Parts: sequence; C-alpha cells; structure tokens
Amino acid sequence: MASPFPQFSALYPFGLDEFQVQGCAALDEGHGVLVAAPTGAGKTVVGEYAVFLALERGRKCFYTTPIKALSNQKYADLVRRHGAANVGLLTGDNSINGDAPVVVMTTEVLRNMLYAGSSALDGLGFVVMDEVHYLADRFRGAVWEEVIIHLPESVQLVSLSATVSNAEEFGEWLETVRGQTTIIVSEHRPVPLWQHVLAGGRIFDLYNGVDPETPDAARVNPELVRFCRMEERAPGSGRRGRSAGVGRGRSGLPSRVDVVERLDAEGLLPAITFIFSRAGCEGAVQQFLRSNIRLLGQDERLRVRAHVTARTADIPREDLNVLGFHDFLDGLERGVAAHHAGMLPTFKEIVEELFVQGLVKAVFATETLALGINMPARSVVLESLVKWNGEAHVDVTPGEYTQLTGRAGRRGIDIEGHAVVLYRPGLDPRALAGLASTRTYPLRSSFKPSYNMAVNLVGQVGTARARALLESSFAQFQADRAVVGLTRQLRRNTEALAGYKESMTCHLGDFEEYAGLRRALSDREAELSRQNSASRRAAAASAVEALKVGDIITVPAGRRSGLAVVLDPGLDTGKEGPRPLVLTAERQVARLSMLDFPVAVEPQGWMRIPKSFNPKSPQSRRDLASALRTKAGAEGVKPTRPRRQRADAADDAEISRLRAALRRHPCHGCEDRENHARWAERYWRLQRETDQLERRVRGRTNSIARTFDRVCSVLTVLGYLDGERVTDPGRRLARIYSELDLVAAECLREGVWDGLGPADLACAASLLVYEARISDDAPPPRVPKGPAREAIERTMRIWLDTHSIEGDYDLDFQREPDTGFAWAAYRWASGHRLEDVLDEVGLPAGDFVRWCKQLIDLLGQIADAAAGDQASGVRESARSAVGLIRRGVVAYTSMT
Repeated sequence: MASPFPQFSALYPFGLDEFQVQGCAALDEGHGVLVAAPTGAGKTVVGEYAVFLALERGRKCFYTTPIKALSNQKYADLVRRHGAANVGLLTGDNSINGDAPVVVMTTEVLRNMLYAGSSALDGLGFVVMDEVHYLADRFRGAVWEEVIIHLPESVQLVSLSATVSNAEEFGEWLETVRGQTTIIVSEHRPVPLWQHVLAGGRIFDLYNGVDPETPDAARVNPELVRFCRMEERAPGSGRRGRSAGVGRGRSGLPSRVDVVERLDAEGLLPAITFIFSRAGCEGAVQQFLRSNIRLLGQDERLRVRAHVTARTADIPREDLNVLGFHDFLDGLERGVAAHHAGMLPTFKEIVEELFVQGLVKAVFATETLALGINMPARSVVLESLVKWNGEAHVDVTPGEYTQLTGRAGRRGIDIEGHAVVLYRPGLDPRALAGLASTRTYPLRSSFKPSYNMAVNLVGQVGTARARALLESSFAQFQADRAVVGLTRQLRRNTEALAGYKESMTCHLGDFEEYAGLRRALSDREAELSRQNSASRRAAAASAVEALKVGDIITVPAGRRSGLAVVLDPGLDTGKEGPRPLVLTAERQVARLSMLDFPVAVEPQGWMRIPKSFNPKSPQSRRDLASALRTKAGAEGVKPTRPRRQRADAADDAEISRLRAALRRHPCHGCEDRENHARWAERYWRLQRETDQLERRVRGRTNSIARTFDRVCSVLTVLGYLDGERVTDPGRRLARIYSELDLVAAECLREGVWDGLGPADLACAASLLVYEARISDDAPPPRVPKGPAREAIERTMRIWLDTHSIEGDYDLDFQREPDTGFAWAAYRWASGHRLEDVLDEVGLPAGDFVRWCKQLIDLLGQIADAAAGDQASGVRESARSAVGLIRRGVVAYTSMT
C-alpha cells in the first residue's frame, strides 16, 4: 500500500524536519513511536500524521492531552483541517461528536473508557499522547501509565514528549509493554535560541560568541561578569541572591514598563514575561495602566475591542464588573495582558487568541502557561530564577528553565528566539550559564496503584493478572533498573567491610565485641535523651489541649512567639495534634501548631471574646489586640521562660552496667584502642549503610505489586473486595475517579449524602475535590448549618477511620478533606450572585470556576455510582446539583 505521506506533507507551508519525517515513516511501518524534541520544534506533526492515517484507513484516532485547555485548542486545530464532522471532543464537561473517527480528549477520559470497556474503543487504530512527559506529575501522572498499559495491542501509540535525558529508557519500556517502538530524539531547535541578561539598561549576551545550539557554560561573556562584579562591590549593594538566581521581591529590578519598552526598542516583541506570582502578573498590567504606554495602533485597538466584545457577549454586565473586565480590556487595548490560573478561563482564551493574532505584545504569565498552550513569542523574560513551590522558595531547575524559555522563537516568523533574564543582586552569570546549558532532566515515574484502579483491575482480569499488569509499569521498570546499581554498590561495601574488620583487629581480644559495648552505651544515652524529649512534647500537648477560648498565653516559640489570646482551641485537627487559633498582640490571627509549643504553656489570664469579633476585619483585630495588651498589663502578665529538663544518665542501671562491662573488657587496656575504635566506627557506619541498601533492594523488587497487595487488603477489610470478587460497594467505587475515591465510596455506602438537597450535597462533596493552594494562617473556613454541616462532620470521621486503616497497611493515599470551598459551593448552588459568592470566600474567579468544574465532574461520578439506589435520592440530587452549579461564569466557560 502506497504511503499517503506525500499528500500529508504538502499540507504544511514549510519543509518537514528529519525527525518529523522519521516519526511519520515509523507509523507507516506499523510501529509505535516516541518523539522527544524541544518545545516549539513541531513534534505534534507526527501526532497529526496519525490522525491523517486513521482517516485514510477508515480507523479511529484518539488524541489525548493532559489539560482541557490543550484539548480545546487541538480540537479547534483539527476541525479546521479535517472538518467538524470528522472530529469530536470529550473533556469531562464537554461532549461534542464523541462518535467521530477522530476524538480529542483528556487522558483521564480515555482511562475511564478503558476501565469501562467502552464500545467507543472499537475500530481504534491510533492513540496520540501529547505531553507524555506529564506522567512524572505526582498527582495525575499515573493515568498516562494506566492508559499505555491497558490499550489494546492493535493500537499504534504515538508518544510526544519534551526533551528528556532518559528518552531511550522510556522508549525501551514502551517497547516492552507496547511492542515495536521507534525512538526519535531531537535536540535541534528549528529557531535558534539566544540567551541574554538585561542589566543596567543594557541587554548582554550570556555566552561569548557561542552557537546557541551548543551553549558552553565555560564561555560566559566577560563583560557581563565584570558588570556583575562591579555591581556587587558597589556601596550598599549587598548580596541578597541565592545560587544562580537571586533575591526575592522586586529589589534591584527595572520596572516592567521599562523592560517592555527596551525589548520593543530592540525589536524583541511580542514577549512573555514569566512571573512566579499571580499578584505579580496583575501588578505588571496595572503598571501599564498607570503609564502612557500603548503598544498598539488605532486599527489594532479597534480589532481588539471587536474580538473581546464578541467573545464576552454572553457574560452578564454585572458579572463583567465583578471580574475586573474594564481593566482587562484597557490592558488588551494597550497590547498587554496577564495570564494565570486565577483568571476567568474565557479571559485566558481571549489573551491566547489575541496573542496568536499579534494583537498582544506583552504577556505576564505564571509558569502554567509553559504547558503546551500554543503561545510562542519572539522573546521570553524571566524576572527570577527562584520560585515558590507552595512550601518553599526553590531554584528553577534546568528542565523548567528549558520549558519556559522554549516559548521564544516562532517557527516561520522569527529567524531566532531570545531568552532574557533580568539582573538582580546576587545573580551569578556562570551559574546561569550552567543552568541554561544543562541537558539532564530525566523522566521519573509517579505511578502507584489507587483504590479505584484496584477494583477495576480485579473486576476485569483478576488479582494475579492485575499484579502482572502493574509489574509492567514504568515505575517498576525504573525500580528494577535501579536495583542493578544498588547490587553493585552492595558488592563494593562487602569488600570494604572485610578491610575495615581487619584494620580494627586487636591482639588483646575481640574488638568487634568491645565496639559493640561502646555502641550500645551511646545508643542507650541517645534513647534516654529521646525519652526526655518525648515527655516534654507530651506535656506540651496536654497543656495546649487544655486551653479554652479567651485564655491569655505566651506563645513560647515560632514566628508568633509572644503574647496572644486563644480564639479557638483547634482540638479537632487529626494526627497533627491541637492547632489553636490565636490573635497576637501585634494584631495577627494565626493557627499555631505543636512546633510553636516546645514546652508546656499555661494560661496567664482570661478575657472575653466579643461575639461580634470578625478575624477578617482589621478593625476587629486592632480592637481585640488593644484589649489584650491592656488586660495583660493590668494583670501583670509577663513572658514565661521555658523550664529546662534533662535526663540523669547516672541513675540509669543499664548505663552503669555497660560502663562496667567496658572497663572489664580486655581491649579497654589496649594502647591502640582509639585507633581501633575509629576503624570500628567506620565499619559500623558502612554496615548500617549496607543494611539500608539491602532493604532498598528488597523494597524495590516487586514494589508496585506489593503496594497493590496492601491496597487490596484495605479494600477487603472494608468489604469492597471479597477474594477475587468485586462487591456491590466495590462496583460503586469503580466509578469514582477522585483523589479521595475511597472516602467518596464510604460516604455513599454509609449514607452520608442520603436525603441531602442539591446545594447541601454540593457543599459536602466539595471537600473531596478542593485543596487549598497553600496552608496559611487564615481562620477556619465557613460551613453552613444543618444537614450539610452534619454531612461534613461525618465525612471527616470517615476520613479519619479510613486513614487509620491505611496506616495499618503502611499506606497514605487519602489526603485530609478540605472545607475551604464548602461555603462557596453551597452559596453558588443555592443561586446566589457571583459578586456575593466571590466576595464572601475571597477566591479569584478562575479558581472558583476551576473548582466548580471539578465538583461537577465528581457529582457526575457520584450520580453514576448511586445508580440503582433510588431510595437515597443521591443520584437525583447530584444531577440537580450539577445543573445548579453549571450556570453563569461556570456555564459560559465550559469549553476550558
């Protein structure tokens, strides 16, 4: 059969690169293919050829992406090429022409089809997995491996990945589970990328005349090095940076308006500036609104206004006012915009569309933009090489740097792209050059069996076959490979131990025995110290548990140390122990942990907390803090000093026995005793390391299957599995794909949601989807009274019970449910206005819409799982809740 490749390649205005031709040829030959290439290199061409082949051969092709926005974008691209009749879209909240020969979908949708044995799989010839390196994502990555393992053997798999250093390893695994797979790796960028530093109003080249294809960290621009050195020596400069990156905040940076003007003067617009903060992105746009800078001409401004007006025509004016529409439009008409997850999805789409049309010249974005969305620019700016990951400020990795800067350079438009890092005090050009030139970012599996996966697998293929399937995961493949290296290290350790043993030989006696006594003595002293610490912690916990509302205390440690009054004892906080909510004398409301109480604390007074006290009100906090200081001063409350406690080792009988045994031992009198002891210490340390290595080898061998066995044990204890049989509750669990799948199934089985109205059910179910972005010191979220509150309390008890059972089997899959979205879900499902809901909960519109959509997904799963149980009313209530939530901003952003 003649290849249709010539007809396909004629569809592109540019000649295809060699790696694209190789990938298409592999598909012609019936192989699977893995294509690893830089961002913007055009690897999706190989995926598009799979679509073309499917239509030519009368087969189906599923095109999967990790996020709905990417699915929507790819759907639009394929409709333009192949027509709406041939292309469908399935993203969970969108179902368009699902029976078409080509269907774009999120990877989760395909996973669910495979488990359900959907008839849509009939005639499937190709599956494209775009952004397949996403399988490293610790929250959702397992889905990719599930799909790869479970796809029928007849399906040709096209895996498209960013450049990873272990592509060959990943390809080798694909070949073991999918059959013949062609591995194609390209590090060539079709548009060369030059690296720069913007410092002192000047744009320096980072490298000294080096080809951008082969950056050399050793050849850093000496002029840039001299500039940075002079800046460091300047009076008052200080060294506020860290590693390759840099300090935090805006210290030492030019204004964002100045940066864009400089880029414009150099012909480097359009540009994307990555700012690792939503507030920073919005602040950048506000800087432009306060300036007189306009990057668009009059005709372009009219085109922008017409596009925005058409795209927002269905959004009520009152909602537009709430969403900051006027500033959004003003920024766009100036040619600038923000792009981050807190924005309304429709607004983000408008930015993407206008950027592609060349009508947005400067975008200020968080790193989420770097994932797949088609928004290439002439230049990319990085304000900082340090980002907040939700827990700490960390350096940008080489992989992240490459992903972010890979946006620069538009194929067919630009002859070169430019990456610009802004200088700030502490930036080291050599370290930056090392970051930009590093080519090592391996793909690591995040796969682990879930409860939902276990019941689906056991129900389909039985326990033995399920174990075998899981053993074929990329996670186990990598673990087995690691065992080879660990075994080699074990051999080296064993040889070294023999040498150490010989070096500690003593002519007076058994020095290994003597060293054992010394070690036992040291261990006993350490144990006494730990017991003393544990006793102090227990005393501290008991004291905190006894606190009451209104108690005046002195917080002994931590950032909030000092005078405070208790607002809420915080006793019902799970395994972390009590977490009292306090107001400090400095007017800060903070939820403390036991880390703030290294010693016992006692109330030093009491005061009444007014019923009208509102922790969110600055005035309320100010008044109560003033009353606290007055009360403390009147009663003479002073900071308490921690009482020092120590263990008395001299009174311990075991320590006395060991010391006597040491003195009696023959080796105690050896003149070379301490030299022998040093070799014995090395022997002991290496023996401990060797024991750990042996445990790691044992732990990695068949590790996925052993985890699966423990998961099945939990499911058996709870009655979801009965041997090889999936029970009725287990079949309900099989339909729930939430991160808290087991808690959801338990809520169904225990009748937690029985009889709830739609708004109450939406409120209670929100606990299982919402997860706060960061832990903060905010007061506890508001929850409604009545049936919803009772359901929430029962849900938390169920989580505690399942968490305890997990602990019995060394598992920790079910994070604590989060009530942070409960009030918003309740109010929105009850029909309240967007302005009121957002004002009450303080959520950005984009976050609100995203959590609503995830809640809609879960409610749909709950409705499916509750089928056949008419008496509970859960199915009907869940369906009604979906309808009530899918309105207003949630409804008209359903395409994202």
